[in-house]
Amino acid sequence: MNEPPLAVVTGGAGFIGSHMVDLLLQEGLKVHVIDNLVGGRLDNLAHHQSHPRLRVDTRDICSLAPSDALFSRASYVFHFAGIGDIVPSIDRPTDYMQTNVMGTVKVLEAARHAGINKLVYAASSSCYGLAAVPTSEAAPIAAEYPYALSKWMGEQAVLHWGKVYQLPVNSIRIFNAYGTRSKTSGAYGAVFGVFLAQKLAEKPFTVVGDGTQRRDFLYVTDIARAFFLAATTNRVNEIYNLGAGDPQPVNRLVELLGGPVIHLPKRPGEPDCTWADISKIKSHLGWKQQVSFERGVEEMLQNIDYWRQAPVWDESSIEQATKTWFTFLAGKTA
Repeated sequence: MNEPPLAVVTGGAGFIGSHMVDLLLQEGLKVHVIDNLVGGRLDNLAHHQSHPRLRVDTRDICSLAPSDALFSRASYVFHFAGIGDIVPSIDRPTDYMQTNVMGTVKVLEAARHAGINKLVYAASSSCYGLAAVPTSEAAPIAAEYPYALSKWMGEQAVLHWGKVYQLPVNSIRIFNAYGTRSKTSGAYGAVFGVFLAQKLAEKPFTVVGDGTQRRDFLYVTDIARAFFLAATTNRVNEIYNLGAGDPQPVNRLVELLGGPVIHLPKRPGEPDCTWADISKIKSHLGWKQQVSFERGVEEMLQNIDYWRQAPVWDESSIEQATKTWFTFLAGKTA
């Protein structure tokens, strides 16, 4: 009997990575996860407990050797591991460069020595900065903070390995991912996790600015499907923007969640609108959105208990967490 193809998922116990594992197992692949559990949670994979085609390794990607056995005979690598919190990157730039750049190099070398068929890198739309919208893959790079820079530098390493070593790679610049299993602890971060914890605690939603700013939210299962298509296509060395192509106001999210609001000062260096031009990924890979914004928010509300242990941010704690952000990015306008 033929052995199923093997996929390595870095960050596979995390938000998007765990949904990638779901899809790969559903498609009949064997999956090796590597996740140091700083941002990921083993209970994100608990529904696959003792699955015969799943192996979980809790090392750090920075510890990988070029001939690491975890990658042996792998066909695909999906690289999601990294530090994803944006605000703290102002305070901890070295950590971000170490993990998001050098950690990526470690993954690339392990993939190269394993002779994989394709590596797909989870890049970030933050590399575009305060871009014109809708934003195409040809838009200028204008990283506004260390997180954005580190993710773009990781992408540059991926494309360099594709060019110099002929490693088959593709990169997907994710716009605003949301969905079940998004991060629940640690740094002040993505709006969904913040709002859901506030709703559970019956606290007001802390809306930055007036709430009219729009974000190109895309549900996590649609993201996982895009990565699968990017891995199984014959195309290589491509960059794809990935969003819904239909940005939603933060006020619309508040309306769907339901609850009182307080407003915080708008943060410098953040765009009024993120909006992916998704024509390339649709034409190259045949990808299309399947989960509407309203349906995705409803799914999160049905699973809201996941965020019960998450920190509940308020006006004071957010002001403290973003103090250096305002210090270093003051003077920038959206």
